[in-house]
Amino acid sequence: MKHPAAVILLCIAALTRTVSASCHEGISPSAPVYSLIERICPGSSGNFIILIDTAASGSFFELSQSADGRVSISADCPVSAATGLNWYLKYYAGIHLSWNCMRAELPAELPPVPVPERRTTRSQYRYYLNYCTFSYSMAFWDWARWEQELDWMALHGINLCLAAVGSDALWLNVLRRLGYSDSDAADFIAGPAFQAWWLMNNLEGWGGPNPSSWYARNTELQKNILSRMAELGIEPVLPGYSGMLPHDAAERLGLNVADPGLWQGYHRPAFLQPEDENFQKIADIYYEESEKLFGKARFYSMDPFHEGGRTAGVDLETAGKAIHSAMQRNSPGAKWVVQAWGANPRPAMIRSVPRGDMLVLDLYSESRPQWGDPSSSWYRPGGFDGHDWLYCMLLNFGGNVGLHGKMQHIIDEYYKADSSRFSGTMLGVGLTMEGIENNPVMYELLCELPWRPEHFSKDEWLQGYLRARYGRITPEVLQAWRLLAGSIYECPAASTQQGTHESIFCARPSLDTYQASSWSEMSDYYDPQDVIMAADLMVQAAPDFAGRDNFEYDLVDILRQAIAEKGRLTYKAIQQAYTSRDTAALRTHGENFLTLILLQDSLLSSRREFMVGNWIAQARALGKDEAMKDWLEWNARVQITTWGNRTASDTGGLHDYAHKEWSGLLADFYYLRWKTWLDRLLAAPTGPDPAISIDYYSLEEPWTLRKNTYPSNPISSPIPTAIRIWSTIPK
Repeated sequence: MKHPAAVILLCIAALTRTVSASCHEGISPSAPVYSLIERICPGSSGNFIILIDTAASGSFFELSQSADGRVSISADCPVSAATGLNWYLKYYAGIHLSWNCMRAELPAELPPVPVPERRTTRSQYRYYLNYCTFSYSMAFWDWARWEQELDWMALHGINLCLAAVGSDALWLNVLRRLGYSDSDAADFIAGPAFQAWWLMNNLEGWGGPNPSSWYARNTELQKNILSRMAELGIEPVLPGYSGMLPHDAAERLGLNVADPGLWQGYHRPAFLQPEDENFQKIADIYYEESEKLFGKARFYSMDPFHEGGRTAGVDLETAGKAIHSAMQRNSPGAKWVVQAWGANPRPAMIRSVPRGDMLVLDLYSESRPQWGDPSSSWYRPGGFDGHDWLYCMLLNFGGNVGLHGKMQHIIDEYYKADSSRFSGTMLGVGLTMEGIENNPVMYELLCELPWRPEHFSKDEWLQGYLRARYGRITPEVLQAWRLLAGSIYECPAASTQQGTHESIFCARPSLDTYQASSWSEMSDYYDPQDVIMAADLMVQAAPDFAGRDNFEYDLVDILRQAIAEKGRLTYKAIQQAYTSRDTAALRTHGENFLTLILLQDSLLSSRREFMVGNWIAQARALGKDEAMKDWLEWNARVQITTWGNRTASDTGGLHDYAHKEWSGLLADFYYLRWKTWLDRLLAAPTGPDPAISIDYYSLEEPWTLRKNTYPSNPISSPIPTAIRIWSTIPK
């Protein structure tokens, strides 16, 4: 039931200072938190007292026990109160809310808070999302899924978030005002699975054209997102204007533009030269249309020349001034949010931007920090030239599935940055992964860093995490996670590996295959036997955790990683058999490898999160008719396989960048590639590598065009399935 209004009024009256109105006038600032509790634990909000003191200085939450036995959470704002709620659920009630499970059942009598616990943070901002996340994870989300994610954000202390939904509708309006027809605009605006790279000035049109109903749908969705952000106190970061225009703007509109060149075979959008008098005019049109649709914001994201792009002939300092002044003229006092990635932000571009008007996301702080760490391969001696910045963790590239992390390193480097000479401009932390709904332990760790003032070790933190995640710990579970924490989650500090240690099942086969994606920078930094042993321990512990969703998710994920390790070891045996010209061994190991792919497929069909049918079903559900459903499914299928057309996929190297170790994809896509290669290898076991003559794109593209149905809900139970499959795999 909803929290009684009388109780809410009583809570407000209990404050010692006057509480100001929330973003929604007339609504108590505590009301959104009560609503959040109801979405998570229906009927439970009456067990809590939420006290919001907006006159308090700094971010804090305090947990205590009220005289009538309820749990009291005091905080400076709704987000801090939600963070306190999450802290209570984890560390007092043994309930961990995660992407795999955002619902909870609370006991009739809540565990007490024997001694008040107060936590503060000096992190002004806790930022969330990367443009890539909107395509790799969120491309086909409806409002119900977004509502759940916004709850996750609040519970994890996020108070600043990129809000890019609806950018396509905004640009359609801008292009119309510039004289483009809807058909011409469609050639510029990318489809839903590829809009991230369009917004980051990498490509045009790929994945489109979008049907007209798509723009209206996204506009409405963005308005819902922004409304809920306002209720919870999460500041949106809207995409701003950075000079982007269709690549034909010089011929079509007579404008002075720079051609940034190609990106993996795709035309990059043109860059409007800042000296052109039309720069400010077009920027004004952009911001006017943005305000009409979504209102003004205090933060705008602009990333010109992202991931390269020719800057020849562009006065970068003038460009920075033009981008900044256009933003300030249309939204006075706003901050420019920019991603630090590679050479960006160009020093000349940010040199003249007033300090305090820019917030830099040090996108890859855990591996290639740019904030001023001399040990970094992307070292900037002066950091960000006095601009404010956030310590961010990227971790996941391509939305790939897999375990990976620098658990102790991320802790150590955070406190190192926080005590460095650049700490005065370090205003918080950020989660800037390319894909979510995976590897929850690392994101949980980063979100807690701002609320833990004292340096701590991964070992002490891990025990609290496991007790919260599973409700209790057994010796087998603790030993399993200690093995993982000391191996696959202890990636060397100097490593620049782009996310997970990729499954070889997902790679194009050859005699020297190592990684699935072109730029993974993988290395064998851990002993695969540690992961295999951890999986064995989790299987042993499994019967005692039946029905615990978090455990079942982790069991499948850890076992998936172990089977992938088995696959890599079996592949090495294939290599050895070929080298020694042992045809019998080559045949045996090849058959074992294919069997492992199918066993992996079967295991992953026990969890919705690891099923390609779930991804496709999300896409098709948004279609208004069969043609639209088919277009959305094509977007979904292409992104996770070939990624682009033949040129982008093969010559550009984008194939398998967003590979997914998912049920359905393993059996029908990856299996075909490996069987084709192994059959040819066995047909000529002493000849050259058959991969030379295989046109992989011709094998892959037909799958992207199919419309066969995959199950979107689990077809077996995780624990019995895991035990059965693990028992069939030789140890």
